[in-house]
Amino acid sequence: MTDADATGADPGEMIAAALSRLRGRRGGPRGPMPHGRSHGMHGGPFGHGMPDAPPWAGPHGRPGGGPARMRLLEALAGAERPLSVSEIGEAIGVDQPRASRLVQQGVEHGLLQREADPDDARRTRIVLTDAGRKVARGMRGERRQIIEDALAGLTEPERAELARLLTKFADGWPQ
Repeated sequence: MTDADATGADPGEMIAAALSRLRGRRGGPRGPMPHGRSHGMHGGPFGHGMPDAPPWAGPHGRPGGGPARMRLLEALAGAERPLSVSEIGEAIGVDQPRASRLVQQGVEHGLLQREADPDDARRTRIVLTDAGRKVARGMRGERRQIIEDALAGLTEPERAELARLLTKFADGWPQ
């Protein structure tokens, strides 16, 4: 029996979670997305000069606009509570100044908002706005479709085994 069978977890979700964890760690797998997509920032700091492109538009008007921005939205969408800028930097594999710039850009584009930390009023926590949640959901759906397409040639037992091994690999990857 595989771990996926034992937990009842969907192999595609397990693979997505493992890949997401690996992306946020220094030295983890990054690089171009499948199907010819890239993470470049053409046409200005936030988009590709496409009319009506969403905030942080990536290639072809898709949400994203850069791997760190995508990881930021994914980290906040998957967090159980609002995160500090330092926690965001740690989660997405960037230093604190870069995390601060990414958060500021997200706030300026209405995807993120700052709120006071209830434990320490001098600190702020970062949360997704409704618009930010919508962009994050779209990214998750697109990522999920890419994973499902990649898994199409595998049998169910092979999918479960890949999910188990990739999860184990992500667990062992240095933080």
